Amino acid sequence: MVDMEELSGVVESVVFDSGDGHFAVFRLVPEGQAGRVSVTVRSAAPLVGQEVSLRGDWVEHPRFGTQFQASHIHIAAPNGVQGVLRFLASGAIHGIGPAVARRIVAEFGADALDVIEHAPHRLLSVQGIGKKTAQKIHDSYHEQSELKEIMLKLEMYGVSGTYGARIYKQYGSFAMDVLERDPYRIGREVMGIGFRTADAIALGAGFEADSAARIAAGIGYVLDGVASFGHCCLPEERLVRDAAGALGVDASLVRETVRDEIAAEQLFYETEGADTLIYPPYLYHAEAETASALLYILRHADRFEVDEPEALARVWEREDGITLAEGQRAAVAAVLQYGVFVLTGGPGTGKTTVVRGMIGVLEMLGLTVLLGAPTGRAAKRLGEATGRKAATVHRMLEAQAGKEGKTVFMRDEETPLEADVIILDEVSMMDIVLMRHFLAAVPRGCHIILVGDVDQLPSVGPGTVLADILRSKMFPSVRLTDIFRQAGESLIVRNAHAVNAGRMPDFVAGGAFEFRELADEEETAAAIVALCRDELPAEGLDVLREVQVLSPMHRLACGIDRLNRLLQDALNPLAPDEAEISSGGFSYRVGDKVMQIKNDYEKKVFNGDVGFVERVGGQTVVVRYGDDLEAEYKREEMGNLQPAYAMSVHKSQGSEYPVVILPLVLGHRAMLQRNLLYTAVTRAKERVILLGSRRALQAAVANDRTRRRFTLLAARLAGVLE
Repeated sequence: MVDMEELSGVVESVVFDSGDGHFAVFRLVPEGQAGRVSVTVRSAAPLVGQEVSLRGDWVEHPRFGTQFQASHIHIAAPNGVQGVLRFLASGAIHGIGPAVARRIVAEFGADALDVIEHAPHRLLSVQGIGKKTAQKIHDSYHEQSELKEIMLKLEMYGVSGTYGARIYKQYGSFAMDVLERDPYRIGREVMGIGFRTADAIALGAGFEADSAARIAAGIGYVLDGVASFGHCCLPEERLVRDAAGALGVDASLVRETVRDEIAAEQLFYETEGADTLIYPPYLYHAEAETASALLYILRHADRFEVDEPEALARVWEREDGITLAEGQRAAVAAVLQYGVFVLTGGPGTGKTTVVRGMIGVLEMLGLTVLLGAPTGRAAKRLGEATGRKAATVHRMLEAQAGKEGKTVFMRDEETPLEADVIILDEVSMMDIVLMRHFLAAVPRGCHIILVGDVDQLPSVGPGTVLADILRSKMFPSVRLTDIFRQAGESLIVRNAHAVNAGRMPDFVAGGAFEFRELADEEETAAAIVALCRDELPAEGLDVLREVQVLSPMHRLACGIDRLNRLLQDALNPLAPDEAEISSGGFSYRVGDKVMQIKNDYEKKVFNGDVGFVERVGGQTVVVRYGDDLEAEYKREEMGNLQPAYAMSVHKSQGSEYPVVILPLVLGHRAMLQRNLLYTAVTRAKERVILLGSRRALQAAVANDRTRRRFTLLAARLAGVLE
């Protein structure tokens, strides 16, 4: 391991501060050296005039030259008359500019900071400073002193002081108290600081390794981790084992703490057979309330007075000039009979036609129908297919940003939606938390229709809601299986069903569904670039808008991250004198295809929205989404963007593209599953191009062992929990 280099000196100026404590650039005058150096650090900027000690490495930036990249920073108070003057003149203290700074230092010399902190009334002797200004100066300096104290304390605990600004921003004057008395709060409540960093702070503050607070925090850490893999709960013995391993403590202590946390209702449990499953509170309530709401709606939805539902369906058929198959007609009629109805089926089976029929018969009865879907792209597709307005579930529920970045829904039990029937599409993408919030806003008497393809990948978030609803066998449903003639003529549709059945697809070189076998991952990546840069544009395709590269994983040669860099260089190379801004290991420039990865209610841009960089200037980028929306991102907000030349199969759900390109390589073996390949293939409307290893393709088709998600929604719905 290479030792880090050390550098000390006085901060001369701050070039850039992201404002959120995540990144800063400043100029340093090193001790005993002539000139100055540029320093980057992933923290809030130090103050001009402060003495800093740094550890890190020298790097060569392609545009800005040699820089010192600091991974650790220790800050001391400004020292000496000149240091104090530079500090006060920097503007860091409210109420002091360069002229006032010179007058203060002329009056008090190197003792100026001591006067500001302990005897602010003495500032009244300085020309231009009155009582209000003196108090403002004192309060501002006190804030800076508290931040410095926090940073010094973190360094003393063996944790980088770079986290200080985030902690102070969260807790203000209470930050030091939280740091010393309840440091595990920091891991739960401060963005970018997880359990591991909070644990280091706690141990540095003197918490015992086997303390109840530490073990409880470790249990929460493990449960948060499994939720990110789609679980709602975890068997107690597995939770005990994993938490004991993560904490390095005896399993008996973890087991005892689990019981104590259950008694205090900080954890919840259910028993299924011989297993005891442990829940974090928010997922327990989400699952229990989802089950309760679904059963209530099933039993108490208003009855629609229709003597012969199928006869009404036939009326719609005649008016629309369509002849439904028997299963489709039964599904259209069922919407008039049941409070909750589930429609599922693969591509080409006519789900969209059935949804149109459902809307038609409901409108014949004068009923109000709302349409929604989990993502903006899925909602747009639903609206186009039905000729009606459709919204995302978040928009439908009037989601807003609440405290600490949490989502607040304005539509709920007290302010429900206004509809007689609500139809949701792509329900396989909905996790248990979003479903809970949706059901809470369903008005009394309203019917709900849940539509989706249960064979696609499950939601990114916890739960398998659509599959569990069907698995419970408590709700009327129709699964469409017949492929209609026009769809059946599509090689993509036929192959999607073949993959879903565990059969190898048929290929046609240069046709609608092809497989290009290549020697290795590097050759596969190069072939994808050549396709997008040369071959497909030569066929008249607008690659950035009509072609989507998907990948099972982020890493390795054919992973999302590398493909994005390769495709950017091939499709949007940096022009001379063109501006770009780096964030998250990617340099954004005008023309880049990008994706929003977090809901932003102020910008009206939502997770999964794809746009193009319109302008880059200063420390901001402007992204255009569609024809009528531009969103500006400051540097500190750019973590909400990621390049979208290539994206994960999960991120593509709910969308359709004329052409889909998918690498299948053995390096991605862990993710090669039938439902992933099926989901990727069903995103394409006109053409699928698979590239890579035939063994990898065969492995994906053969592997129908989807990873089990721990959830008891189906059991709750069926009423079989003990």
